[in-house]
Amino acid sequence: MAGNAFGTLFRYTTFGESHGPAIGCVVDGVPPGIPLAEADIQPFLDKRRPGQSRHTTQRREADLVRILSGVYEGRTTGTPIGLLIENTDQRSKDYSNIAESFRPGHADFTYQAKYGIRDPRGGGRSSARETAMRVAAGAVARKVLDAVVPGGVAIRGAMVAMGDHAIDRARWDWAAIDANDFFCPDAETAALWATELDAIRKSGSSIGAVVEVVAEGAPAGLGAPVYDKLDADIAKALMSINAVKGVEIGEGFAAATLRGEENADEMEPDGKGGVRFLSNHAGGILGGISTGQPIVARMAVKPTSSILIPRKSVSLAGEAVDVLTRGRHDPCVGIRAVPVAEAMLACVLADHLLRHRGQCGGFPAP
Repeated sequence: MAGNAFGTLFRYTTFGESHGPAIGCVVDGVPPGIPLAEADIQPFLDKRRPGQSRHTTQRREADLVRILSGVYEGRTTGTPIGLLIENTDQRSKDYSNIAESFRPGHADFTYQAKYGIRDPRGGGRSSARETAMRVAAGAVARKVLDAVVPGGVAIRGAMVAMGDHAIDRARWDWAAIDANDFFCPDAETAALWATELDAIRKSGSSIGAVVEVVAEGAPAGLGAPVYDKLDADIAKALMSINAVKGVEIGEGFAAATLRGEENADEMEPDGKGGVRFLSNHAGGILGGISTGQPIVARMAVKPTSSILIPRKSVSLAGEAVDVLTRGRHDPCVGIRAVPVAEAMLACVLADHLLRHRGQCGGFPAP
């Protein structure tokens, strides 16, 4: 099975299954001499960790990461960095009733069609459990960005819509994100979501969400104009996250409703020999190359397919069946997707930064 690695120069490969003994990843391409410890990675894993509120799966995993290689006396050596997280709270019996049936909305049918075998325990490799290692790799990518970019790159994510209820952007407050269970920058909307999600969870159903991720401090010049566009790689990174069905950069689909004079980001001299943009409809990327403005991307996350409402399906024997999925599942998977989106953006930016230095030398233009 190929396709378990992401990136070019900053590259990571994940392994492990949802209900196996452990999950892990190998991060390659990290320059030597960068300070790195487990304590640098753990806070980001804690943000994604399950069971922290009634609004997420109640699977209890500590998600404690171990660094197995690539670090000596607190600094990277330039060799592959091995990371491991043990699985400690698997309940495989929860999936015994669907082992012989395909869950609607899941990868069960397509896995069986492709490989002729599948792991029904939580989805095996297709489980969102794998994303814990993306978050770990993203934490390493952040250390690379902090070491190379003067002032570092601030990468933050937020859930900006749940179902058909979006936040009020006039009330956007990054500080509010840590004060609610939804990574929501609008405290009033977060309170409404809590009430709504309680009702959805009690009904046995689920709901989708939109997640926005922003990178501030990324220099101009990252990316390339044809097949290695920065926004193309960001789109691939976010689309590779479980349950994501759509990605947009900057204005995204809304750009189709604008006139040319509205959408074009005007520029003026910044008084320091550089350029100042008067708007950011492009989301910080023009022609596949970063402009130095905040990079803004959004992803649409579908409703969790594991629900307690019976859905029509087919068994391995080809018989018609009704399937409902018991166990511990996120009623809105978009919540825990926020730190995953942050991590994937960090990995893309670290990769393109190293690729820029490899081709052009030095540092991109300020």
